Amino acid sequence: MKHLLVVGGHTLHTSAVTNLLKAGAAITFFDIDGTPVGYLYPYGYRPDEAVRLAQERAAPHRFAQPLATAGLQSRLLLLEELYDRAGQDIFYAGELDFLHQAREELAVAVTMEELRRLSRLTADMYYEILSRTLPPGLGFRRRTSRPYLDPVNAMFSLGYAMLYGNCCVSMIGAHLDPDLGMLHEGAGSFVHDLIEPQKATMVDRAVLRFARDEVSDGDYECGEKRCYLDGNLSARLVTALRDSIDQSRIDAQVRILRDALLTNAEFHVLYW
Repeated sequence: MKHLLVVGGHTLHTSAVTNLLKAGAAITFFDIDGTPVGYLYPYGYRPDEAVRLAQERAAPHRFAQPLATAGLQSRLLLLEELYDRAGQDIFYAGELDFLHQAREELAVAVTMEELRRLSRLTADMYYEILSRTLPPGLGFRRRTSRPYLDPVNAMFSLGYAMLYGNCCVSMIGAHLDPDLGMLHEGAGSFVHDLIEPQKATMVDRAVLRFARDEVSDGDYECGEKRCYLDGNLSARLVTALRDSIDQSRIDAQVRILRDALLTNAEFHVLYW
């Protein structure tokens, strides 16, 4: 095992943690909602200072623009796929045209503020459109912050936590600082930068399939404070996500990013 993801409340014996770290494994911890809270490295880990220095000196716009554009493009491709499958229009009047126009604006945006604004706006629209492809009884209307009150948001959270963990361990292995983002800001921001264009294919497609075809009333329990997924549903979803999260693509994207930082090589985003 190269990477252990611990989501929610679990008991780990110190000997198990010690043996994992001795074997060179990383351990990432997430809270019950799938928000990353910390990670452990094997003793003696030292970051490559040349990589960190290049990351600190990089112009954020150079990387943020292609990441934001690819994030929207990947979502558009999934929406078009869902539209073809639905056999009916899932867009309100003008929505698809607006998203295409936003993609063009992202490609020429000159300020970080504009990149971030368009990225947030189009992401919000994307989840609202996704809600129209799912059974209304699931209660999903849009992507919300925690605590999650419907099973779809809870499943998205689980999937994004797994994707975050996979990307984080690859990034750490490349001696990149996961907290020094280009498009996003704050803790884990660089990881969020890289997973944004991967969410549609690696997580969203699987979650939507589960929400449409594999979730019944007994698979979750929603109260006033949060929605809990049944253990069996979570296990089945985790299995599906392990198949859909492409570690080789994540590793390739991290290598492309590292080369762009160190050698000024072309930076491009793998997203579909």
